[in-house]
Amino acid sequence: MDNVTVRQGESATLRCSVDNRVTRVAWLNRSSILYAGNDKWCLDPRVVLLANTKTQYSIQIQDVDVYDEGPYTCSVQTDNHPKTSRVHLIVQVSPKITEISSDISINEGGNVSLTCIATGRPDPTITWRHISPKAVGFISEDEYLEITGITREQSGEYECSASNDVSAPVVQRVKVTVNYPPYISDAKSTGVPVGQKGILLCEASAVPSADFQWYKDDKRLAEGQKGLKVENKAFFSRLTFFNVSEQDYGNYTCVASNQLGNTNASMILYEETTTALTPWKGPGAVHDGNNGAWRQSGCVWLLLLPLAHLARQF
Repeated sequence: MDNVTVRQGESATLRCSVDNRVTRVAWLNRSSILYAGNDKWCLDPRVVLLANTKTQYSIQIQDVDVYDEGPYTCSVQTDNHPKTSRVHLIVQVSPKITEISSDISINEGGNVSLTCIATGRPDPTITWRHISPKAVGFISEDEYLEITGITREQSGEYECSASNDVSAPVVQRVKVTVNYPPYISDAKSTGVPVGQKGILLCEASAVPSADFQWYKDDKRLAEGQKGLKVENKAFFSRLTFFNVSEQDYGNYTCVASNQLGNTNASMILYEETTTALTPWKGPGAVHDGNNGAWRQSGCVWLLLLPLAHLARQF
């Protein structure tokens, strides 16, 4: 028995070789007659006669579907005896994902189970992979993907692929969100001179995004407080002092929180002094803040010492 393989939706041609001894010929599907000679016996408009010659008797089934699969028989009657030849029609079907898990949100440390069901002929191969720069290769070659004790690094999109070489693989994705409490990654003390602009920055990662609050000592700082601006974004909070005064210096605490927990970090806004170097009235003299007088008299002593030494020699 010969096999004829076609894809769903294509046309299948069934051929039967004959010779001049043939008196009658017909195509049958199981026990149903499709064509007898030039006469059509079936009502299916998709079945048509292609050739009825001295050498070939062939029919075509258009827009093939899975229910067309099976054995077909060419029955030939000669003067001596009847003869049959059989063809088995195989219908291939492209893969199709019929069921897949919905997007999921889970707390860090929980267990995740993802499902991907697909159909096709032949049965498709199903694989799962994590869409991540750090992921390498497939993480599952099964309909089911199990993740035990999920971490924040395992969040992201997971792609299910179904393939059977009939057509290009079909893919669908599931988004897995891993929730975790805030973690402050950057909070540094800052030195600023009086009268200048100062900024304290607090960076924190969290899912869901953290809410930020600022405290000086035990007093919470409110948005719109004179001379201050609190700017909160998804992953950081910025505390800006537009004109730093002596009263602004001190210890500040950034608190980051979400429904899974909270954390805090302390930092100091301190006075940063700059040393001003200005020329003194006189050649070679340097004025250095409060030490200016000392350095001026030091220069005078340095000049007197060589003069005294020369007087002793004479």
